[in-house]
Amino acid sequence: MTAPIGLLGGTFDPVHIAHLRTAIVAKEQLGLNEVRLLPNHIPPHRATPDSAPAHRLAMVRLAAAATPGLVADERELTRSTPSYTVDTLAALRAEQGDRPLCFIMGMDSLCSLDKWHRWHELLEYAHLVVSHRPGWKPKLNTRLTALLEHHGTQDRERLHQTPAGHIFLLNNPELEVSSTQIRNSIKAGNNPQYLLPEAVANYIRQQGLYTGTMV
Repeated sequence: MTAPIGLLGGTFDPVHIAHLRTAIVAKEQLGLNEVRLLPNHIPPHRATPDSAPAHRLAMVRLAAAATPGLVADERELTRSTPSYTVDTLAALRAEQGDRPLCFIMGMDSLCSLDKWHRWHELLEYAHLVVSHRPGWKPKLNTRLTALLEHHGTQDRERLHQTPAGHIFLLNNPELEVSSTQIRNSIKAGNNPQYLLPEAVANYIRQQGLYTGTMV
């Protein structure tokens, strides 16, 4: 079976080193062919992004171009409906046939998974790869505990041998960086250097993002 494709969604407002390190570690630890970065158009579980979709896509493209193995995927930005993960995974499954798909999420997302739209269908389309996040420890309810017990594995080969259906806990570095932190830093007139790729930082400056002086 062909090597799995990784999928990492988010508002990416802006994309930063914690996003990118998670994608790189997942690719390396799991032997993924590539990791696709999927900017949300209308995120169902959080506030509307500060930046327009075109800006967020441009920043993701810049980050992906500078990082081997990462690819920008704009499919969620072309939809006018909320960016439900299950719809994205269903579309990718239809395109990829039986190629394994690994959807990468944070531990906080796993802890609230049963609040997601058609959450019980996600494992029909992809494996779930759960990354650790600073300050988060699993507090799973009964339904999610049972889900993890039934579908959990730490054998990466299982992610290669089947198209979907497993939950894998990723051992990744915990970087205390957030898009909110970066936006607030820029609004305060501070320098976000080293928190995000240089090309992304340059784009933010050129476009006047997060300062109220957008061009």
